[in-house]
Amino acid sequence: MEQLTTIVISLGYALAIVLAAPLVAGIIKVSKARLQNRRGPRVWQVYYDLFKLLQKDTMVSPTTSWVFNLAPYIYFAGAFGAAALLTSGDLFALLYLLAASRFFLALSSLDAGSTFGGMGGSREMYISVLVEPVLLVTMLTVAARAGSTKLAAMSAAAAITPFSLPYIFAAVAFLIILVAETGRIPVDNPDTHLELTMIHEAMVLEYSGRRLGLIFLAAASKQLVFILLFTILFLPWQPDGLSPLLTFLWLVAKVLLTAVALAAIESSTNKMRLFKVPGFMGLAGMLALLALVAQ
Repeated sequence: MEQLTTIVISLGYALAIVLAAPLVAGIIKVSKARLQNRRGPRVWQVYYDLFKLLQKDTMVSPTTSWVFNLAPYIYFAGAFGAAALLTSGDLFALLYLLAASRFFLALSSLDAGSTFGGMGGSREMYISVLVEPVLLVTMLTVAARAGSTKLAAMSAAAAITPFSLPYIFAAVAFLIILVAETGRIPVDNPDTHLELTMIHEAMVLEYSGRRLGLIFLAAASKQLVFILLFTILFLPWQPDGLSPLLTFLWLVAKVLLTAVALAAIESSTNKMRLFKVPGFMGLAGMLALLALVAQ
């Protein structure tokens, strides 16, 4: 009975994250527009766009196979599963789910047979090879302190000494990973379709209608999962004696602060060349190693 209750709670949290993910994406868009002295879209515009896409039919190329047809659902299932694991899951299960969903989306870009899709898929795998080892080392910094890879235990251990030097190094490394994993400047540009710069957008050019909407919703959910990981593990501090409601509002405030910080990073930097990304991720890797060694 206890296990069933845990599963229901995890699924409830995952559903809440999926429903809130477009709002966080909209806040990032609005914050970015304000920082650039533009009016920008409405905060709810991402919901309108998703609703419009989910109402449309899907056009499928006759050259595609079952991989292309199932990839959006696998990508969304990976993001939903990762969101469900945030409360009581295991670190490695979460990372493997995200890696598997990324693999199938990249595979579908090759299955379509288009030049842009293959380019985007190859670039995505190129960046994933750089990001995933650094992400693992960064997370192991917290896991080593907790003595467990359970996310609940890692969160409790992070709250004990949130301002130690290893955690500061790990937090900066994870922030770099957050920028890379969510496809934001300086690694990727989510607002362009220029062939020389696009990565994630190139992979989904052949999708339309409901499947494209599902991919966008999964990407927004994955973004919120990484933001929550950052706030829970690397910004765990909160005032003592807060009620459950105030604790939730405190978490929301930290998520919004991280979203605005992402918009500020995008507005203050330029898109770097693809072959400079290894150096950028190398910086994150060095910080993660220093954090792990300094435990």
